[in-house]
This record gives sequence, structure tokens and C-alpha cells, in this order.
Amino acid sequence: MAFKLWSIVSLVALAAVASAAPSRRTVCSDGTVVPDSVCCEFIPLAEALQTQVLMGDCGEDAHELLRLTFHDAIAISRSQGRAAGGGADGSMLIFPTVEPAFFANLGIADSVNNLIPFLSQFPKISAGDLVQFAGAVAITNCPGAPQLEFLAGRPNATAPAVDGLIPEPQDSITDILNRFDDAGGFTPFEVVSLLASHTVARADHVDPTLDAAPFDSTPFTFDTQIFLDVLLKGTGFPGLGNNTGEVSSPLPLTNGTDVGELRLQSDFGLAHDERTACFWQGFVDKQDFMASSFKAAMAKLAVLGHNTNDLVDCSAVVPQPKPAVVPSAAFPATKSAADLELSCNSERFPTLTTDPGTQETLIPHCSDGSMDCESVQFDGPATNFGGDDDS
Repeated sequence: MAFKLWSIVSLVALAAVASAAPSRRTVCSDGTVVPDSVCCEFIPLAEALQTQVLMGDCGEDAHELLRLTFHDAIAISRSQGRAAGGGADGSMLIFPTVEPAFFANLGIADSVNNLIPFLSQFPKISAGDLVQFAGAVAITNCPGAPQLEFLAGRPNATAPAVDGLIPEPQDSITDILNRFDDAGGFTPFEVVSLLASHTVARADHVDPTLDAAPFDSTPFTFDTQIFLDVLLKGTGFPGLGNNTGEVSSPLPLTNGTDVGELRLQSDFGLAHDERTACFWQGFVDKQDFMASSFKAAMAKLAVLGHNTNDLVDCSAVVPQPKPAVVPSAAFPATKSAADLELSCNSERFPTLTTDPGTQETLIPHCSDGSMDCESVQFDGPATNFGGDDDS
């Protein structure tokens, strides 16, 4: 699918400011009861996102939209002031040739271009609301995810954020924790909670030779596997070694497009730093606790830069997620408790099962086990760092 390349001028003209002025309790056309009629606008948007981009799958398009919610929102600074960035304001979509071109946002141009057409399809919905709602819809395709809170009424961004506000995997843990605190007073526990998103995340640009390298062995389910896998001893790399921001993985086996697990330096550091290690370990096999903690941290992230008193709670229009899988964590085939590298000794590690098999777990490239995943990429103005618009 393709859409005509938009100019920045036409983009800003089409991106309307969503008014959140309260009216009265409303029943939408599908029977959903909401506190304000503005919420009803998002019901057809959810359907359009699923049919035009997501296709009901917890695949690459869903992963990218969830990543966009974070990168758009975290670009705010209490120390630098409002001029540094407006937080969850849709600036990625309003200024698509600016922020997506920052190195820390490498690859985010794909999801930016996929969302831009919805601004004209749904002119009553602001760019900031679109970004956060799209992420909330995307994650419902991932079994085990919570139904995220969604507040509507963010005004459109008036300026892009400055460079340097997105944490990167090669950053020290101190720098990462300080950046989250500066963005919105996030605690170390909340930082670890947000990184539950890595259970359905994959990387295209950490290793230039790999496409969609997963961060855990179950990248199509929102489970606690990420918190287990990062605690296993590294044995190799799924592609090239010595990439910036990458450390050795416990499951490096790659076969064709089935790419081995890629482990981020930042995930490894958070799993072992004394300030966060017990929080990290404490999520292993605690599905409900992990999901609720992620939901609470995402609710805080999604309104950075806004006064919640000016917003309307439209959480009722967020689709119900797919049910969780059982168990929520298991040792991959050939791995066991003997492979654990634990830094938190104050809590007992749970007893887990081991997946069957005598060979290292091979992670499928697509959610249906195939090698060729169906994906959507619209044309648009956003390009990656260096001007490359390829994924």
C-alpha cells in the first residue's frame, strides 16, 4: 500500500487539535458507554488500524507502533523545560522529517509513515492521541497484554523535540535512570515495568545484518519470558558480534529468517544493577503483576506533558486484549536453572518448567511460524537517520 508523500505544511494543516471539552455521558453506536462523545471517534479508528496496518497480529507492525508511543512521549525534560519537547504530543507525526531522523529513533520512520494517513481519515483526532491510541490497540493483539488506559484530548505539538532525549541501549544504567527521572519522575521500578514491552519487541538496526531480531524467545506473546531470558548466560551472537548496545545472547542460533535472540546491553545492565535487579527478577513468572505494573507505568508515560484534568478517560474504547498464555515463562530447550546469572539474592527464584527438545530453541520469524510475514508499509515523509527510508 502507498500514500502520496506529504509535505510538512499539508501535514500540519490536516492534523487537527482534538477538543476534550466535557459534554455528557454517551452511548456510542456499538453500545460502548463513554463519559464523553469524543471517545466514540476512536472506535472506528481502532477498526481501521487493525484492518489497514495491524491485521490482528502481534507482529512487526504492532511492535513498531508500541515503540512509537514510547519514543514520542519520553521526549520531554523537566530540567531543560518545555522548549526541549512536549512529551506525548504527536510531534513525531507533525514534524516527520525531524525527530524520526535522530539516530536514537532509527527505524521509527516506518511506524510514523504508517500513522500519518490516519490524520486525514480521522481529522477530529489529534496526532498525540493517535500515537498513544495506536499503541494501545496494537498491544491488544499480543496475548497476555493488559488493556491500557487511554485518555483523549492532547493538543497537537507546536514544535519538535530536541535530539538526545531518547535513552539508548549503550547508555549506562545511571544515565538511563536519570533520563527517565528527568522525563517524568519515573522510579527504577517503573523503568523496569515499562521494559516489559521488550517481550514483544524486535530490533532491525542494532545488528545491521539482522531483520527483526527478537529480545526474548516468545516475541509474539506478552509474557514474562524477557525477564527470564535476560538472566541466562550469554553464549554468542545471532549475527555479528561487537555491535554497539548489544551483549552476548543465550539463544544465538539463526537459521534463514528465523533469527536468534538479540540481547540489549541496557536490558542486561538493568537485570544486574543493584538498583533494579530485584525488580527485574521479581517479574519472572508473575504475569498479572508484570502486566498491571506495565499498565500503570504506561498510563504515566502516555500523558507526559499534559494535565490529566484536561483529558477525557476513553479507556472503554480500547479493545480487549487476547488472553495470556500459560506458563508465562519457561526455560528454553537446552537451558535450565544452571544457566542463570542472578544478582538479586533477597528473593527466591521461581521453579520453572523447561521447553522440550534437545537442540537450542529456534525462534520463528513470523507469528504463524512461516518465513514470510505479512506486513504493511505506507509511503510517507519520514526518513531514518542519514536519510534512509528503508526498514
